[in-house]
Amino acid sequence: MTPNVRELTPADFASWLPLWRGYLRFYESTVTEETTQTTWQRLTDPKEPMFALGAYSENKLAGIVHIIYHRSCWTTGDYCYLQDLFTAEDARGQGVATALIEAVYARAKADGASRVHWLTHETNATAQKLYEKLAARSGFIQYRKILSL
Repeated sequence: MTPNVRELTPADFASWLPLWRGYLRFYESTVTEETTQTTWQRLTDPKEPMFALGAYSENKLAGIVHIIYHRSCWTTGDYCYLQDLFTAEDARGQGVATALIEAVYARAKADGASRVHWLTHETNATAQKLYEKLAARSGFIQYRKILSL
């Protein structure tokens, strides 16, 4: 059964939070409660260039993805950064991640974006098998310097 994907609203916080925390655990990361609250406020604020989609299976939130639009010097349309894709453990292998990625593609296209892009950790081989079916690997290597959390 194909999951139902829709934009999350402030009323979805209680369903979103366990998946957000699961995502952080998966990457062995933590953020402050303030960051979690700020993230949720931004994701559900229509004035922000970001939002969240949720995939529902049997009326239960089975997966989430966060989307951030940003400008580019390479196109006139914004780029769409797909961030924080996560599927509940009991929903994996059921098409939830594919449905979320396809929904991001559709929404980004409708919003006039020129590109959808994302990152995954080099050790996340399971996700990479799916991503190889849905997108092209760019070949770029990410560098970063943390300035503050």
